[in-house]
Amino acid sequence: MKLDILVIAAHPDDSELACSGTIASHIDQGYKVGVLDLTKGEMGTRGTPEGRILEARNAAEVLGLSIRENLGFKDVFFKDDYDHQIQLVKYLRKYKPEIVLANAVSDRHPDHGKGGALATKSCFMSGLIKIQTDWNGEIQEPWRPRFVYHYIQNNYIKPDFVVDVTDYWDKKMNSIKAFKSQFYDPESQEPESFISSAEFLDFIEARGKEFGHSINVKYGEGFTVERMIGVSDIFDLK
Repeated sequence: MKLDILVIAAHPDDSELACSGTIASHIDQGYKVGVLDLTKGEMGTRGTPEGRILEARNAAEVLGLSIRENLGFKDVFFKDDYDHQIQLVKYLRKYKPEIVLANAVSDRHPDHGKGGALATKSCFMSGLIKIQTDWNGEIQEPWRPRFVYHYIQNNYIKPDFVVDVTDYWDKKMNSIKAFKSQFYDPESQEPESFISSAEFLDFIEARGKEFGHSINVKYGEGFTVERMIGVSDIFDLK
C-alpha cells in the first residue's frame, strides 16, 4: 500500500499527542495515512508493551489509519545508526510516503530528538540507489519522501507552520485517551508519571489553543521544517 503521509514516532502515543488532529483532518480529505512506531514504549513507567500495542491499535481505529506498525526497537536504547536506519529505509520504500511527519528535533525525552534525527537520515538514505534493501526477497526501489516535517512535542519550539485542527480536536483527544494506561485515571493503581496527571491533558489543550490562536483558529498543531517551503501563489498562504 502506498501512503500519502507516514508518521514516524519513537513511542506509541507520540503521534496522538502531537499531530493526531493533522492526521485525522488529512484522512478526512481522502489521504492515506499510516503510523510507524519505533518502540513499544516498554521503558515507560505505566502499562506493559503488550498493552500499549493494543492501545495503539485502538487509537488507530479512532483515527482511521490505513496502517500502523511497530518496529520493535529498544525503548530508550535504540540508536541513530546504520542498523536502525536500514530497517527504517525498508519501511519507507515499502510504503513510499510523499510526506513524513517525524518526532520533534529536540525534546524532554531523548528518544524524541533521536527518533527525529533517525527519520531525517533514513528518508535521505532511502533515496540512494546504491543502498540496496529487499522486502520478502524482492529488491526494493529507492524512494525519498518529498517533505519531512517535525511535529512539536513537550518542549515549546516556535513552529514554522501551524495546521488548523479545530474540527478534529475531539477525535484527537479520543485517540489520546485510547492509551488508557498512560493518562489520567483517578481509579488507576499504576504509579504516577510525567504524563499521567490531569494537568498534563490540560497542557495538551492549552498548547493546542496557543498554536490555534497564532493562526486565528481555536486549535492548532505546530510543525518545523527541514528546508524552506515555497509557493507559487501567495494567496495559498493563510
